Amino acid sequence: MLLQSFLEHSASRFPDKTALVGDGQRLNYAELEIAANRLAHALAAYGVRRGDRVAIHLDNSAETVVALFAALKAGAVFVLVNPTTKTQKLTYILNNCRARVLVLPEAKLATHRACFAETPHLETLVAVSAGSNTLGQGASPAGDTGTDCEPGRADMGKRCVRFSELLDEFHVYPGPPPRQTIDVDLAALVYTSGSTGDPKGVMLTHRNMVAAATSITAYLENTPADIILNVLPLSFDYGLYQVLMAARFGGTVVLERSFAYPHAIMQRVAAEGVTGLPLVPTMLAMLLKMDLANHALDTLRYVTNTGAAMPVDHIERFRRLLPHVRVFSMYGLTECKRVAYLPPSEIDRRPGSVGKAMPNTEAYPVDEDGRRVGPGVVGELVVRGSNVMAGYWEHPEATDRVLQPGPVPGERMLYTGDLFRTDEDGYLYFVGRKDDIIKSRGEKVSPREVENALSSHTGVAEAAVLGVPDPILGQAVAAFVVLRPGCGATERELLRHCAARLEDFMVPKSIELCAALPKTGNQKVDKRALAATVGAKVAAPPSASPEAASI
Repeated sequence: MLLQSFLEHSASRFPDKTALVGDGQRLNYAELEIAANRLAHALAAYGVRRGDRVAIHLDNSAETVVALFAALKAGAVFVLVNPTTKTQKLTYILNNCRARVLVLPEAKLATHRACFAETPHLETLVAVSAGSNTLGQGASPAGDTGTDCEPGRADMGKRCVRFSELLDEFHVYPGPPPRQTIDVDLAALVYTSGSTGDPKGVMLTHRNMVAAATSITAYLENTPADIILNVLPLSFDYGLYQVLMAARFGGTVVLERSFAYPHAIMQRVAAEGVTGLPLVPTMLAMLLKMDLANHALDTLRYVTNTGAAMPVDHIERFRRLLPHVRVFSMYGLTECKRVAYLPPSEIDRRPGSVGKAMPNTEAYPVDEDGRRVGPGVVGELVVRGSNVMAGYWEHPEATDRVLQPGPVPGERMLYTGDLFRTDEDGYLYFVGRKDDIIKSRGEKVSPREVENALSSHTGVAEAAVLGVPDPILGQAVAAFVVLRPGCGATERELLRHCAARLEDFMVPKSIELCAALPKTGNQKVDKRALAATVGAKVAAPPSASPEAASI
């Protein structure tokens, strides 16, 4: 099965059922399918061929969903880029995957102009106007003169076309293009931070993503009656899969762009009759500060959590407030989407566990020789299953480090880089990372990338970044900076500097100005000593470690 089949089958079974709610739009499955088909034909007309990459740099919106399904229908590989990604990193990603098309807000054409001059493989910019109608039946908002994106206009050597106008132009193509791909072809590249500082593209095939979605919807017991509210970025695979899974079982997704106003989100839960709510620990902490009794949440059937373990006391308080809601604590990583889940019936007995391997997956800790370890013994978690990635995009060395021979001849299984132990009943408990990748707010943060951003400030002589334990974030990003003589930069100034160069989740929670940083004998920053100095229980990264990214 191909990933776009999820949408096609649901459109056939439930054409008039609401598929997507967001930005004042309510699209049923037939409308979503037709819009994706029109855009797929447009992409093909503009030269997109089987295996080409289509990058999507949009916030949570109907246009994002239409674009990703259109890319799949055109035989392409979609690449979702976080909407807060800055120009330099966007340029790196577009060049690394050699994207042929970029879908982005029209308002960002000027912002990213420097990127377009440096991306020779990028041919077409598809611009989404603020307030545009996904079905292509609306005009650009008042005051939009169209000077930034005119059909056929070359912008830094790129063709620039409007999203809505493409749907209008190709309105005579309501059906999908002929299928070109099979299930072992790539469906998506998901860029994730690595210990080198440069993001790596996780290669996910149709088979990988179909297997993961099928397994997760099985243990969540999803039905077409489910309505999922998603505030997580679609560029974050936890958010992306809410859309893919709903398309699979014919449910409804309500898209929101942030959890900044939790009262408004809870009002939306009540108004839409939401049954499923994916969370990360920071969101749960915000909910527990509210009086949930003021909101009608009787339709809510389950909440899920991944990215970091929820504090046990938060789980207990939430269950007392909403005893009818089932809590699924889960563990996964971009390289295979999901690994394990804890059945809600076990949440009271094993609140610190992430459960056992999900259906059609096997996961267990091994020692340094690859041998399975017994209960209570800490080892690196390995994962077997159809959900395991094909590898890292054009990075064979990194791929070979994390995909190693399994028990079946010819098989390669995933070495996650995460340390786990099991209890006597085989339930998994996360212990820590083997490398220095920081897991914060459900996202992966490369210390090197944050250090590079800090070091680009003219007043910074040295910078070191650590993940420090945080009861809500899992780990908080903490930076330690030595300033150049005579520089009077403040913590606030350095935070603003980072915010201008990094995605929101990478910006340090704290910056400490230091007279000097501890060094090893070869004059490298001694992060073990630094962690001990600030009282954080952070293990120093080994000199060589797997680059698998846990989220």
